[in-house]
Amino acid sequence: MDMLTLSHVAKNFGEKQVLRDVSFAVPEHTVFGFVGQNGAGKTTAMKMILGLLAVSGGEIRVEGMPVRYGNTPTNRLVGYLPDVPEFYSYMTPAEYLRFCGEISGMPSKEIKNRSEELLRLVGLDKEKHRIKGFSRGMKQRLGVAQALFGRPKLLICDEPTSALDPAGRKELLDILTAAKEETTVLFSTHILSDVEHICDEMAFLHEGKIALKGSLDEVRKIRKASAVTIEMERPEDAGILRQTFPFLKNSGKNSLLLKEAERLPELLRLIADRRCPIIRIERQEEALEDLFMEVVGR
Repeated sequence: MDMLTLSHVAKNFGEKQVLRDVSFAVPEHTVFGFVGQNGAGKTTAMKMILGLLAVSGGEIRVEGMPVRYGNTPTNRLVGYLPDVPEFYSYMTPAEYLRFCGEISGMPSKEIKNRSEELLRLVGLDKEKHRIKGFSRGMKQRLGVAQALFGRPKLLICDEPTSALDPAGRKELLDILTAAKEETTVLFSTHILSDVEHICDEMAFLHEGKIALKGSLDEVRKIRKASAVTIEMERPEDAGILRQTFPFLKNSGKNSLLLKEAERLPELLRLIADRRCPIIRIERQEEALEDLFMEVVGR
């Protein structure tokens, strides 16, 4: 079942068209990467999913129910983590989650159990300090706990790792991977390595339109030819290959990168004729960064 669907969604601000014919579906219990450069329209799309902006065309559904601008009933199914979450800084994590439970009318025993469960999930169960002293990464982790508190069926994360250091990014990505056991995650980002790390499916947004979408494997297969690395045992053999085939690129000591994989037989024929010893020949998996740059024409 699809937890979220966007069908031919468009958004205009006056004469400026921000989104054009955007369609994709997010299956339940997946991490879905919503990928695009800064300014591509990702945040606008998420605000429409939350009912904070009206669509100019098309339809958005959460668990089959249409999203309405304003006080939409679908928001009871959604948790939201903004790129910069805000808290009452004088509270501790446990106090803040208790506050969230109380304003939602949750019973006291359930508040206690849910708070303990989520603080363990995000690694803050032993943290007794007040939020004002938290690092950016700790605040993001607490933001995930807050967004998951009401057991949403859809968790929307807007650029959650963009300002984190490598350790903080890994911690947050691991938390989101674990979270898909109980929810569906829409993960907005421009960091493509994060998508490769945790996403099951993805959609690339470029200039307000979906440029690519599908599973990680499906997206990578769009480019027919893959690069090949050839590592020679002797530097003089690597030099001969470079002179004979100028399209080869250096990729390390005695290593050459062949981007046109269909030309590999030519290289192997010369290597065999000259009896050049080879250490390895390795097919390079297409990096999402390279594929995205190719698709958007850069």
